[in-house]
Amino acid sequence: MSPEDKKRIAAEAAIDYVRPDSVIGVGTGSTVNHFIDLVAEKMGDRLRAAVSSSEASSERLRGHGIDVIDLNDVGKLDIYVDGADESNSRLQLIKGGGGALTREKIVAAASAEFVCIADDSKLVEVLGVFPLPVEVIPMARELVVRELRALGADPRLREGMITDNGNQILDLHGLKITDALDLETRINQITGVVCVGLFAHRPADVLLLGTDNGVVTFTAD
Repeated sequence: MSPEDKKRIAAEAAIDYVRPDSVIGVGTGSTVNHFIDLVAEKMGDRLRAAVSSSEASSERLRGHGIDVIDLNDVGKLDIYVDGADESNSRLQLIKGGGGALTREKIVAAASAEFVCIADDSKLVEVLGVFPLPVEVIPMARELVVRELRALGADPRLREGMITDNGNQILDLHGLKITDALDLETRINQITGVVCVGLFAHRPADVLLLGTDNGVVTFTAD
């Protein structure tokens, strides 16, 4: 089964978690694009609206006729569906490969249930092979770089990338993240950091992993 097929079956499995007449949170990325297309096809006319984590996902949702509303207008969400760049067995994630990590983290925090969809290549024993994204305020970039190097990371500016919030992304290479909770806290405390793409304090509740043998479901401990 191809990686795209695995993403698609994981996305399709997530539809079982969506309740009719609900406002759903929707993330960003290639796996989420499958989810948007499938949920629109199978139950789009039964959804009340969606809250999106990126302009790209908002445009795709509207293209299917799904109303996209502001999180401030709805408050708590029942469910958030998004992908991941990496997940460990505790459902702690690295996210932000598409640059939408801050809005993704906001929508995840506002949701009662976070369903992560991915292909089986995203499940790892130790997080950090995928470079960890950090969104930074541009004027603080070099200050943040120095602090991140002190934590043992190799920060590299993502060239040509400006987030939907008008900020820059530093990708942290060379990390083996054995204590994701501690590292998330440390990076969040650096002045000039907007958000780190480490979802440990708010991990996924459910991981739907597309494999050659179908979808495997993991739940948080």
